[in-house]
Amino acid sequence: MVDTKKPRSRKKAPPPEVATEDAPPLSRPRRILRWAGRGLAGVGAFYLLLILLFSFLPPPINLYQISESWRLGGISKDWVSWDEIAPVMGRSAVAAEDANFCLHWGFDLAAIRKAVDEGGARGASTISQQVVKNVFLWQGRSYVRKAMEAMMTPIVELVWSKQRILEVYLNVAEFGDGVFGVQAAAQKNFGVDAKDLTALQAARLAAVLPNPKEYSADNPGSFVRKRTRSIMSGAETIAADGRANCFETRD
Repeated sequence: MVDTKKPRSRKKAPPPEVATEDAPPLSRPRRILRWAGRGLAGVGAFYLLLILLFSFLPPPINLYQISESWRLGGISKDWVSWDEIAPVMGRSAVAAEDANFCLHWGFDLAAIRKAVDEGGARGASTISQQVVKNVFLWQGRSYVRKAMEAMMTPIVELVWSKQRILEVYLNVAEFGDGVFGVQAAAQKNFGVDAKDLTALQAARLAAVLPNPKEYSADNPGSFVRKRTRSIMSGAETIAADGRANCFETRD
């Protein structure tokens, strides 16, 4: 005999209750922290984009050049590529400002320790740090600026080649009152292009970098003449011992 009774259907369990109440609003301090975090992330993304762009594009102008242009009614600057700069100019700048340029990743720890031992009487900024300050930030002593410089310098070192860092440095450095970049400086002081600078002329330009508003390359005083001789010797030394290999163009 066949059982004709229908099997009992199992009742489905009711779905879990969905909360309909809104989440409690964030407290004011948490809202401030959230927006601050978003702001910092936006600033970081903006600077990262600039670092990527300027790895192959010339920086058009920086904050210091803008302020000097307002003060003086105009500035002199003319971008030139690495191939249009005399090799001795690169070696002279490194000998003058950062002899261990090829050996560090943005910070010269030995120079920093020496500066601390001497009570901060001498600078310890590398060429890489100066490029970050000159291109992306502002002048003057500030904990905020130094912190940003410290964070951005390793990124620039990672993304840019050493040759690119030095190329940008030589094009944005101040060589005289309102004179920015090696091309404008070479023409103003010696009437030649940057690619035609002699070892003496290149060393003279590098010698004024600590204080280009006070020192003159075409009318040097005793300090510039003495420093020029030291730079010429240093440029020859770093060429001989390999400390120029990271930026020298090899055939």
